[in-house]
Amino acid sequence: VSTQSTGHYYITNNLRMAELLLDPNIRLYVFIPIVLICLFVGLIRHYVTILLESDKKTELSQVADTHLLRRARLLRENGNHIPRDAFMMRRHYFNGPNGVLKVEKTSPAAANPMTDPSMMADMMKGNLTNMIPMVVIGGWINWTFSGFVTTKVPFALTLRFKDMLQRGVQLTTLDASWVSSASWYFINVFGLRSIYSLFLGPDNEADQSMMMATQMTAPGAPPDMKKAYKEEWEALEVRNHRWALENITDHILYKNNSVDSSYQIAQKAL
Repeated sequence: VSTQSTGHYYITNNLRMAELLLDPNIRLYVFIPIVLICLFVGLIRHYVTILLESDKKTELSQVADTHLLRRARLLRENGNHIPRDAFMMRRHYFNGPNGVLKVEKTSPAAANPMTDPSMMADMMKGNLTNMIPMVVIGGWINWTFSGFVTTKVPFALTLRFKDMLQRGVQLTTLDASWVSSASWYFINVFGLRSIYSLFLGPDNEADQSMMMATQMTAPGAPPDMKKAYKEEWEALEVRNHRWALENITDHILYKNNSVDSSYQIAQKAL
């Protein structure tokens, strides 16, 4: 068995696979700093996006459609807590022959960003706060912390994961479970969603994956209310009603009788 020191880590070559003994300083000067950098960059991106965000005009019809769909969903989810007649009356209001969900909605045309200067400005602001920091910080981390092995996943992986988890570390004998510093950065970029939700709430601008998914959609495309009305109508139509308080009186009387009987037995025992 021969041991070779490389400056960043130690490699022990044997007949099967290379075993690494990481320097404890890697945890303090590479592993934790990358996590903190990704966290603070996401927090800064969130507040910068809020500062650069322009006021969006909301149509009255869009607000009315959103509230109507919310009322239908509340009836579908909580309909068991009202009597059957009340539930059927409300469902008829939504799903009847002349129900509000049966109204034909026209899909509005998407706005053209080439003719709307404000939409073009919003797209440029999104690229400024999303892609540029990711490229700049990623390049700086790849240059500063290049060649480090930071951690190891707690399960075995196949060799196909080496290209994804060991960017910047070209060692054919290294186990695929080890993670390089560059790959650790990308894992933090897309894996800190729960931490951002804890600090900033569920609707935050720090989540990189959510922002990329938003940019993949058509810019300026309004929600398709025709499709939303149809889906909510179908979901409410197949909803069966079963009143949750149907036998509540008998349940309360039985519970009170059981309590009284237990109290009387306890009194007799004393």
